[in-house]
Amino acid sequence: MSTTSLETIYETLLAVPGMHDIVKIDLKIPRKTVLLLTEVITRGMEQKPESGNPAIRISKESEEELKTIISESLEKAGLTELGSKLKALSNQD
Repeated sequence: MSTTSLETIYETLLAVPGMHDIVKIDLKIPRKTVLLLTEVITRGMEQKPESGNPAIRISKESEEELKTIISESLEKAGLTELGSKLKALSNQD
C-alpha cells in the first residue's frame, strides 16, 4: 500500500462520525509499562516521515489530548518526576 493511500485511510478513519466520542478505558498495568507506553506515544508524535514509513499526521487537538494522557498516566503511576528527569536526559543528547 502506498504512503499516500495509508495517510488517506488514517485521515478518513479519524473523521468517521463517533470518533470524537469519549471512551473510558480502565487499565491496570505495571509502572514500567506506563513509562514505556508514555515514551512510545511521545516518540510516535515526534516521528518524522521516512521513505516507506510515513509519519501519522496529528491535529493540534489530538496532540494536546495525547500529551494530557501522558501527563495523567505518569501522575497516576507516581512517575512524574522520573519522567521529567528522563526527558531532561534525552534532551541533553
